[in-house]
Amino acid sequence: MSDAHLGARRLDGGSPPFDLTDEPIQLSNRDPEEAGDDRAAVRDRRRRLAIVLLAVLALAGMGALGAFGWRITQQKDARIATPDQVAGLNRDTSERATGTADYLRSGLAADIELDSSFGAVYQDPADARRSVLIFGGTTLLWQPERDLDSLFRLMADEAGAVTGLRNVTPGRLGGVMKCGSTSGEGGDFAVCGWADHGSVVLAMFPFRPVDEAAGLLREIRESVQTRN
Repeated sequence: MSDAHLGARRLDGGSPPFDLTDEPIQLSNRDPEEAGDDRAAVRDRRRRLAIVLLAVLALAGMGALGAFGWRITQQKDARIATPDQVAGLNRDTSERATGTADYLRSGLAADIELDSSFGAVYQDPADARRSVLIFGGTTLLWQPERDLDSLFRLMADEAGAVTGLRNVTPGRLGGVMKCGSTSGEGGDFAVCGWADHGSVVLAMFPFRPVDEAAGLLREIRESVQTRN
């Protein structure tokens, strides 16, 4: 089909072809200068909205950062004592208990860099089989849960996998506390630990169920941990 034929076609069979002039095609009857002013106003509103949103996000970020910094300041200067008696238990100072505690403490110190570390064994006067082995240390920890998980992996390397690991209530001292169980002589026994921005501790509870061990560890913690 030639260009002549294209120019002569009628859209409805009776109307003349479109007359394309040199005037610009306008989709609105509004003055172009007024439309330009409106676009500028829209851009200004968008800029103001963006500034407000950035301010809100900055305040939210500062709030989260402030809460994080407050927790670190509150928890970082922790100290752990190993008294002769705690939570109805008596510290075992026998050579065997001391050797076990030192072995666990040295294994921990090799895995996590600490300012101070400890290990202790506590005997239950009602049942010698239900002794509590506890070890850990203090230092500034930026990611307490990560370091607590490292301790559970260390425990798995020494005594077998810790199964059923779950978060439990840490008590008034805060931080994170987890419990699970592993196998040992005589059957399964509970393993619980806590970590905050100033300390990380793990304890083993032969012949105790997990829920009982969690409650006992909270009681022990409130007796042995202090903060400056």
